[in-house]
Amino acid sequence: MRVEGTPTALDYETVIGLEVHVQLCTESKMFCSCEADYQAAPPNTRVCPTCLGMPGTLPVVNQRAVEHTIMTGLALNCRIADRTKFDRKNYAYPDLMKGYQISQYDVPIAFGGWLDIPGPEGGKKVRITRIHMEEDVAKLIHLRDDANGAYTLMDVNRAGVPLMEIVSEPDMRSPEEAREYLASLHSIIQYLGVSTANMQDGSFRCDANISIRPRGTSDLLTKVEIKNMNSFRAVYNALQYEEVRQLAAVKSGTGLVQETRGWTEEGRCTVSQRTKEYAHDYRYFPEPDLPPLVIDPNWVEAIAARIPELPAQRRARFVSQYHLPSSDAAQLTASKAIADYFEEAASVAPESSRDNAKSLSNWILVELTHLLNLEGIAISDTKVRPTHLAHIVNMIDSGKLSSSLAKVVLEESFRSGQMPEDIARSQGYFQINDQAVVTSAVEEAIASNAQAVSDYLKGRDTAVRFLVGQVMKRTRGNANPELVTGILREKLEALKSTTSTE
Repeated sequence: MRVEGTPTALDYETVIGLEVHVQLCTESKMFCSCEADYQAAPPNTRVCPTCLGMPGTLPVVNQRAVEHTIMTGLALNCRIADRTKFDRKNYAYPDLMKGYQISQYDVPIAFGGWLDIPGPEGGKKVRITRIHMEEDVAKLIHLRDDANGAYTLMDVNRAGVPLMEIVSEPDMRSPEEAREYLASLHSIIQYLGVSTANMQDGSFRCDANISIRPRGTSDLLTKVEIKNMNSFRAVYNALQYEEVRQLAAVKSGTGLVQETRGWTEEGRCTVSQRTKEYAHDYRYFPEPDLPPLVIDPNWVEAIAARIPELPAQRRARFVSQYHLPSSDAAQLTASKAIADYFEEAASVAPESSRDNAKSLSNWILVELTHLLNLEGIAISDTKVRPTHLAHIVNMIDSGKLSSSLAKVVLEESFRSGQMPEDIARSQGYFQINDQAVVTSAVEEAIASNAQAVSDYLKGRDTAVRFLVGQVMKRTRGNANPELVTGILREKLEALKSTTSTE
């Protein structure tokens, strides 16, 4: 029962905006010539005086990083600035080598775009406020042991790696919409090839800003920023938790403070980290060591010409070219690697199965995905190559292999990498379609199972399933089940007719 005057979830709506940091795929860092492949490198081996923040060093802009940012802006329907600049963002933190970060403040490289996300009633358009460039920071490693207690080590390899920050407008109204936005953006970044976009290794990182407001008004209550989310699920769970926490604070009258909170997987909750800084706290000013960057429109046009087919376009093509349901097309194209795998399999499929793209889609999205998830590997790392899967589907279509045994063949090919035909041949899995062989097995099953035959003759049709199972046992599961069922019913009906006549 609701007490009059007590706010409920129905009285408020959630307002969410996301800030996504994307590490760009470049050979060198953002402002120096150090190699950017820091992930597998020994600590502090990808460093130089510039990324160590030594006095007297001068930054130089990485052109490829600028191109990647322009391409992303164009793919997200942004306008590209004809003139941009870099700024110093000043704050003190142990992982910031120079005591400031080179970023962009009031003149971002791209702005005013949007991203369409799926949802009810045709989806939703989420506005993109800006896309700007900056450099990543060093990595702090927090440790503890008996000899030293708690201590922190620092690996500078990551400092200076090029980052692109994509800032949305607060247009999302639920954790579900935020998750859809993040998944759609992640897919586009992968298709563009500007980043690996791997959340686990930190090349695609998300901070969320969330607040609530009385429904039907524009009066936002205090905004909270959430960090430390390294998966789509973590973002969704953190936003769900924060929704409930903020509403509870309003209900209780304790109020909210503008702060940065971190998500903890162990506690399944957000925890306060620090009070939120404001823009003036960073004391932005133009970077004195870098001149403004003038962007030639011809350069932008050349970059636009290199934009590949994006997820939405590929999704539409899969529906029209392969006659797939829109749901299948959406799942396949959400990941560029999976979409590429499907297309390669479709291209090498024998003529008899080339038009049966739906079967190929089912095997990728259900059976192969199940095996990948069990092993925790990506589709690009599986031993089951597109050719293998195409041949499995063709053997099913041509009647050489039953669906149940095809799963066994797939699992063996997944483990060994062998060609499916070789597995099926060596293990005797090929389906028996020889009518004489199947008839002989049916007659043996009828002769050996008098009770089941008697049940059928008395009108118990379920006896057919038992007898089919007996035939399959005699043929090691290789007999064509449809052929078995047809011949079995024919023989049983003949017996019934003979019995009735007698």
